[in-house]
Amino acid sequence: MSIPGKEVLSPRQEPAEGGITFFERNLTLWVGLCMVGGVLLGKFAPAVPEFLSRFEYANVSIPIAGLIWLMIYPMMMKVDFASIRNVGRDPQGLYITWVVNWLIKPFTMAGIAWVFFFVVFKSLIPPALARDYLAGAILLGAAPCTAMVFVWSHLSRGNPAYTVVQVATNDLIILVAFTPIVVLLLGVSGVSIPWNTLLLSVVLFVVVPLVGGILTRRAVVKRRGLDYFNHAFIPRFNQATIIGLLLTLVLIFSFQGEVILGNPVHILLIAVPLILQTVLIFFLTYGVAKKLRLSHEVAAPAGMIGASNFFELSVAVAITLFGAASPVVLATVVGVLVEVPVMLALVRFANRTRHWFSARGSH
Repeated sequence: MSIPGKEVLSPRQEPAEGGITFFERNLTLWVGLCMVGGVLLGKFAPAVPEFLSRFEYANVSIPIAGLIWLMIYPMMMKVDFASIRNVGRDPQGLYITWVVNWLIKPFTMAGIAWVFFFVVFKSLIPPALARDYLAGAILLGAAPCTAMVFVWSHLSRGNPAYTVVQVATNDLIILVAFTPIVVLLLGVSGVSIPWNTLLLSVVLFVVVPLVGGILTRRAVVKRRGLDYFNHAFIPRFNQATIIGLLLTLVLIFSFQGEVILGNPVHILLIAVPLILQTVLIFFLTYGVAKKLRLSHEVAAPAGMIGASNFFELSVAVAITLFGAASPVVLATVVGVLVEVPVMLALVRFANRTRHWFSARGSH
């Protein structure tokens, strides 16, 4: 999953529980409240979502697009792409991250979701909805986390410099791998997706904020220095990012009200394969890192990156491809609902198993 993280934490800013704020720690609660608020808005004030739905361009909701940019842009500013030049010094942790994120994770997500939506929950989910939920799961599985990883890495005492390289390289791979993987898996699942629409989504919600983030970072660092950028400039955007996230969810759930009220138990049904996928990918990555005798400070963030998702991108693409009222969007949003508590549990597990790793690892 990908919500505001912290690349560097100063003592003055560091939250009481080691790198995650009260707002972030209780994100599942805020998401739940936004779900309720959005559904009530759609039911009792349907004129609001109907009015906002008029503002579209090329199937993209302009209000939601603006809020999504508000979420993604600060994350792109946090990533130091100059750190990629150090990749060759210790590549094993990067190899694990790349292989799991791009050759394993999207396909296990599609497989697990298909089994649950079409086999295990066959009597509970109509085929048409199952297909939509599967599409949402695929969009989540094809987008590895790029921001909250900084928090998970900090909480598990990961190597911050190495985490930056892992995230930066994944951001670059997204540019070329996300679209073909999504097209392949959605095609196999019976969902037809026009390439031009998906490419437009990647350009709007990856390329544009990525370029903007790089230019902003360079300009601010050149003018005021890296310390000012990390400790004064970036923190200004943390609350704005969360507000953008929550407002986006209110809008999405106002469009989703009819689907949710008609199928309230589906929230739980969607959550089951997403949770299993998160746990599976973490233990796969963490176990391979242990087998390769990597240090814990590299192994833990590698597992976190693979397990969590860039849900902002998934939501944005789902909205662009299927519309804000589509059940596909609902499936991507359930991802953020369950991810924070699951990832916190995995962080605790990683900290308790630090002794599994040799003190003499990769670093």
